[in-house]
Amino acid sequence: MMRKTILFFALFFVAMLPSFGQSPATPYGNNPETGAFKKINGINLYYETYGSGKPLVLLHGNGGSIKGARNKIEYFKKYFQVIAIDNRGHGKSADPSPHLTYMQMTEDVAALLDSLHLDSVYVSGQSDGGILGLLLAINHPNKVSKVVTFGANMFPGNKAIPDVIDKMIMDTLRLTKNFQTRRLFELMGQQPDITEKDLQKITCPFLLIFGDRDVIRLEHALTMFYNIKRSNLFIMPGATHFGSIEKPELFNAVVMDFFNKPFAMPSTVEMFTGKK
Repeated sequence: MMRKTILFFALFFVAMLPSFGQSPATPYGNNPETGAFKKINGINLYYETYGSGKPLVLLHGNGGSIKGARNKIEYFKKYFQVIAIDNRGHGKSADPSPHLTYMQMTEDVAALLDSLHLDSVYVSGQSDGGILGLLLAINHPNKVSKVVTFGANMFPGNKAIPDVIDKMIMDTLRLTKNFQTRRLFELMGQQPDITEKDLQKITCPFLLIFGDRDVIRLEHALTMFYNIKRSNLFIMPGATHFGSIEKPELFNAVVMDFFNKPFAMPSTVEMFTGKK
């Protein structure tokens, strides 16, 4: 019974993102009109481009793909040049190697932006995509001008996520014999390895978003907020780890406000005391 429960959790978790919401008519994730491959770091990285204006890179979560971001693309392409990417080992970006790393994926995104001659892009990343947003801001500061993450974490384990979820991840790793499930759960169970000092290197404006019922512990979210110098924090009420899909109007409004207005960090303490 335990084996069936763990493997059901594994299958559900990595497959659930593309299943949310209504499907627009555009075949996002498999669109021959706008999709392209680039030879990046030994693989053919797949991406699709929509709209015009300031470039906005969309990065999906664990087990996801461009298809899972279809409703975000549909909205944001009206205001930005959206570049949606299938991370290596996901979607159409095939990678036969037995292990995946967030650093690999980050370098893939940076190399793709180089090939497109793009710097200072906006980034919006969901879950694992948020981790890539963090790593881009830390390691490639010239590539990003503003970053939004939903449900990102600095490191794995029960200091970042609830004990029961951590146990499910580790149990799945112990039991599964499925090649893709193992690669995806290794990412969640063994990575990333971002320190507070790493976060303090981030210089661009940063918006951290979490659901108030997220899989990421709120104390972990606060640690990130306190260590990214130019950051804002939004806790989405009545939302899970998938709040950007559960409450798209709220998510879109908050993100557009962050991207379109000058960055600010107003302080009530400073207002009352006049001291920084």
